[in-house]
Amino acid sequence: MLDAFFLNLSDRSPADGAVSVRPAWEVRESEGTTRWFEFRLVFPDGARVDALVVVGGGCVRVEEVRAQPALSLDDLGMLADWIEEAVAGACGAGPEDGAGPGRRARPAWPRGAEGRRLVAREYRAAQRDGADPVLAVIGATGHSRRTTLRLIGQARDAGLLTPRRARR
Repeated sequence: MLDAFFLNLSDRSPADGAVSVRPAWEVRESEGTTRWFEFRLVFPDGARVDALVVVGGGCVRVEEVRAQPALSLDDLGMLADWIEEAVAGACGAGPEDGAGPGRRARPAWPRGAEGRRLVAREYRAAQRDGADPVLAVIGATGHSRRTTLRLIGQARDAGLLTPRRARR
């Protein structure tokens, strides 16, 4: 039985659990097709996430999420990336699916301490070069701005980057 108040996804990956994506229904219109998928992620410790996902109009949207235990807002952002990858794979990522050609491949990025060290290195290199450090980390990781800011925050918390503001 789970004793946690929140499901912590930062220490997990989708490969740690069983991921399934099943088509629920689709609507065909003159502009294209909108498809709904049921996403399920179950971890061996009993943690579980169910979501209803819509693919259409060139994007993937999450309509409903249920998690046991509950998700924090940071983890919800991470889950969105996992859902997008799983659903794009289930769709075949073709042009008519709205999850394909506009989607760029994300480079492999290590998790945990090694990933935080690489984030810090990219961030400091961009600062030295006079470039925007957040954009440099976005380019290196291939993640969204929100996920990148979370990664930078984790590197700060680990003491790899200076605090954002001086404490008084």
